[in-house]
Amino acid sequence: MKITSASFVKGIRGTDALLSDPKLEFAFVGRSNVGKSSVINALLGRKGLAKSSSSPGKTKEINFFLVNDEFYFVDLPGYGYARAPDGDKEKLVKHIMWYLFESDAPIALVLVLIDAHIGPTERDFEMISALTEGKIPFVVLGNKFDRINKTARPKALKDILTQIGHVPFIPFSAEKKEGVSEALKKIEEAILTRSGNVFKEGETL
Repeated sequence: MKITSASFVKGIRGTDALLSDPKLEFAFVGRSNVGKSSVINALLGRKGLAKSSSSPGKTKEINFFLVNDEFYFVDLPGYGYARAPDGDKEKLVKHIMWYLFESDAPIALVLVLIDAHIGPTERDFEMISALTEGKIPFVVLGNKFDRINKTARPKALKDILTQIGHVPFIPFSAEKKEGVSEALKKIEEAILTRSGNVFKEGETL
């Protein structure tokens, strides 16, 4: 897949006409500080398009980016920031869950970001379980995989796969651009699946 254009559209905090747009949506979810904005920028091949808050846990809007004038990347607020008041943390989780499971958003794929350097957290496990039970297609991206010593990567990968179970997983590095082509392929496959086309190895959009 080739990204030819990308632009920020708007941020929403609840029901919005944008959710009625039939364009497919690809949602990015993960704990605060996992690097969602950096991952989005890496996939889009843009610097600074998706901006992270200087204060983790403060971003409350759901941000939409129009890609190739065909589909949206959706940057959800981060969850699980330890220093945030419990009430604020629960509000963010409810906001995320509303978008994923209750809104009318045409979600084609959810990209669950975990920090590969520290491994999946309890909130990550809860998200993976909820998506599995809700039968929403998803893939797990292990961001910051480059921070793991090369000799330790095979064991780290095995440990993560053991913990998250039999779900799609891609080792990723937003900084080193590792895993970008694999993630874009998953997005491409989701588009083709939703459009009713059969994806064949080697095909591109």
